[in-house]
Amino acid sequence: MKKNSKVISGFRKSGDIPISERHKIINEFINSGCTKQEIWQRYTGEVEEHGYILRWMRQLGYINELPKRRINFASMKKVKPKEEPEELSFETLQLNKRIAELESQLKDAEMKAIAFSTMVDIAEKEFKIPIRKKLNTKP
Repeated sequence: MKKNSKVISGFRKSGDIPISERHKIINEFINSGCTKQEIWQRYTGEVEEHGYILRWMRQLGYINELPKRRINFASMKKVKPKEEPEELSFETLQLNKRIAELESQLKDAEMKAIAFSTMVDIAEKEFKIPIRKKLNTKP
């Protein structure tokens, strides 16, 4: 805790905090670069701030004096860097080539299955013998 900030004990509601203390809280918020929750916890001991500081800033005329806030990088999730476009395009080309090969193999396999099924049908009709195995037979 900073020396000039102290926990205000005995207050139940934010409305119980005197205007002089509100000014101190707002000034520390503007000048320190800390988050509202950090400052609220320093002064009140409570974790959640519920927008009181911003509301007081509007009421007391501080809202136009707000500096642009810096981004809190500690709370942001780490993002993995993307691969370079050249490597990605090379990999994409390889994957597209592999997909084309697999699609042609699939077409060949489907044509073979149709040809085999047609051949078995013709053989069963010409020779009048059952070639296909019946599904409901027990071993």
